[in-house]
Amino acid sequence: MARKSLVGVVADELLDRIIAGEFPPGSPVPGELELSARHDVSRMTVREAIKTLEAQHILSVERGRGTFVNPLSRWASLEAVLRAASEGTNDAATAVQLIELRRMLESGACELAASRISDADLDTLRGQVESMRTAHEHHDVAAFVAADLAFHDLILRASENVFAAVLFAPLHRVLERRRTQTSEVREIQAHAIEQHGKIAAALATRDPRLARDAMDAHMQQTLDDLRTYVLAAPAG
Repeated sequence: MARKSLVGVVADELLDRIIAGEFPPGSPVPGELELSARHDVSRMTVREAIKTLEAQHILSVERGRGTFVNPLSRWASLEAVLRAASEGTNDAATAVQLIELRRMLESGACELAASRISDADLDTLRGQVESMRTAHEHHDVAAFVAADLAFHDLILRASENVFAAVLFAPLHRVLERRRTQTSEVREIQAHAIEQHGKIAAALATRDPRLARDAMDAHMQQTLDDLRTYVLAAPAG
């Protein structure tokens, strides 16, 4: 694997600090002199690193004032947004927006899958629901999350739309982390098992509207649970 250039290293480390919350949205980042001393590189290297993050709309350079961090909603790099979602501090808005995105993609995929899914895949979905139930009974969060993710991945594939699976693939790491966080709550697990069972049953009818409605109801339940059990919970 090729080594990162010095520009890439500086840009990446500054992005790490932004994601960690050291420089929140609207705040200035250190100047060229400070960054060049910190990384032991030239000011030209720092300048190019800043340009890299500016091109991704992570930073805004205001002549005569400084360089400032943009809000996540303005970032234009999918990789940077995914890093922020998976590695950053718990951001309520990001968590909600992730479910909104899932709702847009997965409800439609489930509608398509209803008329295309095979009997074997339906049996697999039912098996994954049973795996979730067993994991719930044994307090095995990792196994629960694995079955949950596999259930949704199968529906995306069963939609037979190549773009759905490809677009969703980069979200896997973020989804795994978020699912682990929410699935630690027993009530959320119980709701998820019930909703997944309804989705599998709706798909078995081969009715696209029923399938879409079942997935949409699951996404609404997921959003409600996130707000009730996670976002509203006091910090530990």
